Amino acid sequence: MQDFGFYFNIGWEHIISKDALDHQLFIAAIAAIYLLKDWKQVLILVTAFTVGHSLTLALSVMNVIWYDAKLVEILIPLTIVVTALFNLAQKKFTPRSIRINYILALVFGLIHGLGFANTIRFLLAEDQSIGWSLFAFNVGLEVGQIVVVLFLLLLSHLLVTVLKINRRDWVIFLSAGVFALAVKMTLERLPL
Repeated sequence: MQDFGFYFNIGWEHIISKDALDHQLFIAAIAAIYLLKDWKQVLILVTAFTVGHSLTLALSVMNVIWYDAKLVEILIPLTIVVTALFNLAQKKFTPRSIRINYILALVFGLIHGLGFANTIRFLLAEDQSIGWSLFAFNVGLEVGQIVVVLFLLLLSHLLVTVLKINRRDWVIFLSAGVFALAVKMTLERLPL
């Protein structure tokens, strides 16, 4: 059980720490178009992201897939840029118009999972169960994401429902901010 706590904490920190800006921005981009009443949809989105993240993380740790780490580091902020752009393109926030977010969360989760694979591979001891360790990491990751999403949904509820700020204005404000930070992050990661 001690290993579970260790890897849970790593997953939690992977989302909550100040060094996790890329993941926090992606979660903000994914959650930007939702309100508190949509919490079930957002939970499914976050879980889709975790499934994608977990899959490539596990495959990479088990040496089933190989990749260029520098390329992944550039692709991660690009996933945020694309998600923010989809938000900015939305005119209405109907379930049908935002269905693409489920695909984005799953597919982009695959890319984000590769970003942490080298670190987790280094942390795994030879005698540890990879499955149990990855499970604990992913539970910590999921809990951290839920905390970030809950904060964003409560903030959107306060702004849109209580303070009566136009929902589209809120989505544009948050998505544009996320977009700008992700573009900056992408440019910083380009090999020049």
